[in-house]
Amino acid sequence: MRDLSQHLELLSLNTATVRKQASLDRIIEAAVARGIGLIDPWRDQVHAIGLDKVARHIRDTGVRLSGYCRGGFYTGANAKELAAALDDNRRAIDEAKALDSPCLVLVVGSLPGALSGKPQSIDITLARSQVRDGIAASLDHARSVGMPLAIEPLHPMQAADRACVNTLEQAPDLCDDLDPGRTGALGVALDAYHVWWDPKLAAQIQRAGVGRLLAYHICDWLVPTRDLLNDRGMPGDGVIELKKLRSLVEAAGYQGAVEIEIFSEAWWSRPLEDVLDVCISRYKSIA
Repeated sequence: MRDLSQHLELLSLNTATVRKQASLDRIIEAAVARGIGLIDPWRDQVHAIGLDKVARHIRDTGVRLSGYCRGGFYTGANAKELAAALDDNRRAIDEAKALDSPCLVLVVGSLPGALSGKPQSIDITLARSQVRDGIAASLDHARSVGMPLAIEPLHPMQAADRACVNTLEQAPDLCDDLDPGRTGALGVALDAYHVWWDPKLAAQIQRAGVGRLLAYHICDWLVPTRDLLNDRGMPGDGVIELKKLRSLVEAAGYQGAVEIEIFSEAWWSRPLEDVLDVCISRYKSIA
């Protein structure tokens, strides 16, 4: 297993971790000043500044991407919504390419309308079928520009409103269905927060292997968790066996970045620089 304390270059900052403290350009500057050379920005943060400006800033600072968040949300209540989702994913793929990201992370979507509190359907089997068809449709364009798609399974608590792919087994199933030749066009973004509980986790990590494991995100599960969306813990503050999990991921062949991604009102309330310093410390000692 890699000694992360000697390899700060493997730390990636998912910029959602400090999204409420600063704009993306300031986040990049603060990260680079601390020796963090990898980021995973979110589309809304990029759009707030402008794609071309962010691309120039990335080139000028020398920071690299470990991924781009996010595509997906393929489900819809009608043909118009399904077509709009495909158009948006095409744009997301092109943005990821413009930023030289190694992959586009997909939060695939679930019951249409549920995210706004008004589900238009409760047919999760249909939602999963729409997700499968949407990813299949996106793959052609993704392959044409050389942008791998990384399916992120989300915890079952978010099956209704954000993602109906909820286990690591489901994600490789989709990969095997849509990319049976393991071409590298389709893989998995493994987020510790969403999969740590899965009794099949070790076997499915091994099954995915280096060819499918495109991204690795960490944080911690707090006990108690006060908000299922925005109360993630900093590594070391919760119950996830992070070193054990990373040993499984690396035994399967993954040698990429370790990305800290935290949605937390508590951490968003702290100064940007303080949060980055804690991220670095926990990465070196806990991750």
